[in-house]
Amino acid sequence: MGHQDMHTKRPTIMDVARQAAVSRATASRVLNHGPGVSVEVRRRVQQVIEDLGYRPDPAAQALASGRSETIELVVLDDCGGSFGSNPYYGRVVTGVVSEITTTHAQLRIHVVGRADAPQLLGQIAGTASLGAVLVNVPAPLAEEFYLRCDRVVSIGRSAPRVPSVETENEAGAYAAVSYLQQRGRRHIAAIHGPRTNSCAAARREGYLIAMRDAGMPAVSSGGEFCREVGYTHTRKLLAEHADLDALFVACDLMATGTLQALAESGRRVPDDVAVVGFDDSLIAACASPPMTSVHQPVEEMAAAATRALLDRRIAPYWRCVLPTSLVVRQSSG
Repeated sequence: MGHQDMHTKRPTIMDVARQAAVSRATASRVLNHGPGVSVEVRRRVQQVIEDLGYRPDPAAQALASGRSETIELVVLDDCGGSFGSNPYYGRVVTGVVSEITTTHAQLRIHVVGRADAPQLLGQIAGTASLGAVLVNVPAPLAEEFYLRCDRVVSIGRSAPRVPSVETENEAGAYAAVSYLQQRGRRHIAAIHGPRTNSCAAARREGYLIAMRDAGMPAVSSGGEFCREVGYTHTRKLLAEHADLDALFVACDLMATGTLQALAESGRRVPDDVAVVGFDDSLIAACASPPMTSVHQPVEEMAAAATRALLDRRIAPYWRCVLPTSLVVRQSSG
């Protein structure tokens, strides 16, 4: 095999060993800065690595060196199987993966219900090497985990000393409701997320403040962040409030249920009822009609949380807050 031929494919550790006239084990020891290799051989192997442009696979190198660097992604979800159908979670995974692709770190995902979360977090606390990114984990549980493993970042505001990356949930909700008011909507109801979720609580507060500032009565309902809740509570609100002309829904997945319930009731969107969601996920742009939604930079939030763990620069009370923006589409009129 000629020198030019070797560059037609990605070089392997065996190619390095063969050209440096050493064993694979010796080439691996040089690569991983292991002992037992003379200065002359080490220099020769390093020169071949440079000549071939060899780049080790991070996962394989981690296994070979015995290191087990792992980011634990813990998602608390009580909606029964919504991890695969909720685009928010996919965006979180994308953000984490974007930061670990060039490192030795591995990603391990745990999806757990509220009842099993304490036991799982207890197990992870003793084994997490790089730390954990927490999603939808209530503040008391997150704080308990932080006391046992201080390498943790919550996506969304948590207990005061638990490091967090969050977005401007309250301001985003306020902007959404204010926009509906400016469009002439006077009977604006809200479907909120779970009360134990800090993001949902902040969006609830933003809605309430906007309604109070406008001198309008607040009408609310809600539950978990899932499509079925949006559907069920939209039907409930329509039955109880015939004059309803707008809905602010705490997440896009819930809002897809809202759109279905409105269609079944014969209410036209946006002519009869305007709808604004939260997340600005792909399902908002693809909804019928395309849905106005508050954009939150989920991928950037997850990437920031992961970088903090990789750089080992988190400390108690550390917070990173990213902005929201309203993306206007057809559903709001």
